[in-house]
Amino acid sequence: MGLFGFGKKGKDVIDLGERFRKQKEKEEQMASSESASEGSSPGPLAFFDSSQDSSESGSEVINLSNSSGERRKRLAKRILEITNKLEDLSNQIYHLQQRIETIEKKTNVRFERSSSL
Repeated sequence: MGLFGFGKKGKDVIDLGERFRKQKEKEEQMASSESASEGSSPGPLAFFDSSQDSSESGSEVINLSNSSGERRKRLAKRILEITNKLEDLSNQIYHLQQRIETIEKKTNVRFERSSSL
């Protein structure tokens, strides 16, 4: 649909809108099932009904698999940020060491240390 390839979704493009729509549909289905279940009065031991629990646990597994991919991406991004920050700090330390050496040379501190040892 895009002109000259623009606007096409590649494999590396993540469509967050699609996930939002699926989540919205799931919420609507749950709301409609809750309203239907409110019509039929559940007994005092309705929490033992395992059919609803099994469907909910299945969706949790799917959400965990989706979140693990997201967690990996966030972790990779965080590691990259930490690595960049570490490199910047290392460069700053190097420049400070160079400044200290320059100041020592100007004040002859380095030579006095070596002669006193």
